Amino acid sequence: MIRSLRCSIATATLILALAQPSHAVTGSRTAPSETIARAIVTVVAAGGGVCTGTLITPTIVLTAAHCIAPGSANRVIDYSTKPPQLVTPQRVATHPQYNTQSISAHRATADVSLLRLPAPLAGKTFAPLGTPSVPLTPASRLTVAGIGSTVAGSDAGVGTVRAAPLMVTGQPGTLQIRLMDPQTQNRSAGMGACTGDSGAPAFEDRNGVSVVVGVVSWSTAANNAAGCGGLTGVTPLTLYRDWILKTARSWGAPL
Repeated sequence: MIRSLRCSIATATLILALAQPSHAVTGSRTAPSETIARAIVTVVAAGGGVCTGTLITPTIVLTAAHCIAPGSANRVIDYSTKPPQLVTPQRVATHPQYNTQSISAHRATADVSLLRLPAPLAGKTFAPLGTPSVPLTPASRLTVAGIGSTVAGSDAGVGTVRAAPLMVTGQPGTLQIRLMDPQTQNRSAGMGACTGDSGAPAFEDRNGVSVVVGVVSWSTAANNAAGCGGLTGVTPLTLYRDWILKTARSWGAPL
């Protein structure tokens, strides 16, 4: 069963009390590179929980549309201050084709949003934006990096950036990509996105450079049960990259 990957707002309060996230998703066996870790941010939506975002310019964050609260409720956590501070974005945009009912019914939609920060975050970098290689095939590899839980149904590990190298399964297309742990192959619990990893980037390696090609939208436990560690659902940027570029330009922050 597909499940939402947002943490509760209570978890957001807990994360604010944590130290700077270390560089180390459920079952993650590898730590992300320094470059990947420094591009990941924590997105907070009042009443809507905690998600993962990616800096794609010094001031623009890419995340999932279902993470975005109406109005001006969204925040990004700045861990460079003591204590950490909540930063209010200057601008927020959700793809015009995003459909909340589709997400609720577990159907593919334009699950992509952008936030414009007032200034760069200290100690952070940004990741290059792309689209998945054509064609992606079963057994292609992508890496997901997020700040979510390491245990389904728990806040354990939330706030720490972790990465999971995952394998494409099924029939990848322009609307949705499904990933699984290549070792467990959705038969038993393995690596995958979990609570708090909504909006997390999916990276493809391009000659040694990690390029953002999608955002995490949902997960399942093994054998498609409810939970984490089975499948990770990614919304690819194939159909939405032009909107991202156009929005960034309109905000005076071209990619």
